[in-house]
Amino acid sequence: MKKSSLSSVILGAAFLMATSAVGPGFLTQTADFTSKLAASFGFVILLSVILDIFAQLNVWCVLTVSEKRAQDVANETIYGSGFVLAALIVFGGLAFNIGNIAGAGLGLNVLFGLDVEIGAVISALIGISIFLVKDAGKALDLVVKILGFVMLGLIIYVVFTSQPPLGEAVFRTFYPERIDALMVVTLVGGTVGGYITFAGAHRLIDAGISGKENLPQVTKSATTGILLTAVIRFLLFLAAFGVISMGLTIDPKNPPASVFENAAGTVGYKIFGIVMWSAAITSVIGAAYTSVSFIKTFSAKLEKHTKYLTIGFIAFSALVFVLIGRPVKVLIFAGTINGFILPVGLALILIASRKQNIVKDYKHPIWLQITGWIVVLIMLGFSLLTLLGE
Repeated sequence: MKKSSLSSVILGAAFLMATSAVGPGFLTQTADFTSKLAASFGFVILLSVILDIFAQLNVWCVLTVSEKRAQDVANETIYGSGFVLAALIVFGGLAFNIGNIAGAGLGLNVLFGLDVEIGAVISALIGISIFLVKDAGKALDLVVKILGFVMLGLIIYVVFTSQPPLGEAVFRTFYPERIDALMVVTLVGGTVGGYITFAGAHRLIDAGISGKENLPQVTKSATTGILLTAVIRFLLFLAAFGVISMGLTIDPKNPPASVFENAAGTVGYKIFGIVMWSAAITSVIGAAYTSVSFIKTFSAKLEKHTKYLTIGFIAFSALVFVLIGRPVKVLIFAGTINGFILPVGLALILIASRKQNIVKDYKHPIWLQITGWIVVLIMLGFSLLTLLGE
C-alpha cells in the first residue's frame, strides 16, 4: 500500500471511530448532563477519556496483531463467546442506529423544515448509497473525514459565541463537586462502548493494515480517534456550560438544539441542524458497517453478501424508527447498554492477548494489560451501581 493511501486509511479509521461515537446520542447526552452537573461534568469527560484510551489501545493492538476480528478472537479464546459478543454488538448497534436515523431526520427538519420521518428516510437512503459505491471503503473514509471536520469547525464557532467561564470549567474538570456513576457508564458506553470500540480496528483489518509491523500506525490511529472524540465532547460541554452560565435554561425535550440556539440565535439553530445531521449520518454509516462486520465472518454466504447486509441494517433501523419513534429515550438507553457491553468485550480481548495461538510472538505490554483490567473493573463497578440505583 502506498504511503499516502496508508495515511488516508489510518486517518479514516480514526475518524470512523470518532464520528461513530459523535452521534445524536453523544450530542444529547453532553447537553443534558451538562445541564445537570454544570462545570463538574468536565470531570466525567476526563474520566471517560482516560478509560476510552486504555480500552481502545488494548482492543486495536490485539485485534490488528491477530489479524482477526473481535468475534473470531473471542471464539478462539472462549468458544461460543464470539457469538454472544456479536449478538450484543448487533443489538446495541441497532438500538443506536434507530436513534441515529432519528437524529438525521431531526437535522433535516431543522435545516429544511422536512417532516422528521421523511428526513429520516432520505438520510437512510444517503447512507445506503455510500455502500453501493464500487469502492465503499474509500467512500466511507472520505465521508467521515469531511463531515468530522465540518462538525468540529461549527462547534468551535458556537463555543466562541457562548463564552463559557473557562477557569471554572477547567477547575471542576479536576476537582468536581459531585460524580454521577450512571453518567460515566452512559458516557463511556456512548463513546467507546459496544460496536464503537471495534469500529476502527475492523476498518484497518478490512483494509489490510494488520500485523505486528503496523502497530505504530495502529496506535496512532486509535489515539487520534479517541482524542478527536474528547475534543468534540469537551467543546460541546463548554458551549452548554456557557449557556447555563448566562442564566439560560436547556430544554430537556431537545437539549443540544437549545444549546446552539441560546448560544447563537437563529444561526446557531441552523448550525445545530448541520451538526446533528453530520453526526447522525456518520454514526449511521459506522454502526451499520461495524455491526455487520461482527457477523459476516460466521459463514461464506454472509461474507459474500456483506454489502446487502449493511444496506438491510440501515433500512431496518429506519423502518423501526418510522413505526415506533421515541428517539431521545432510545439514544440514552443505547449508550447505557453499550457501557455494559464494554467490560465483557474488553475482558475477552485481554484474555486473548496472552494466547500465542492468537497473537503469535507478540508480547502485549504489561501496562496495557493492567490498565485494561482496571477499565473492566471500573466499568463493571459503575454498571452495578446503576443497576442498584445508586
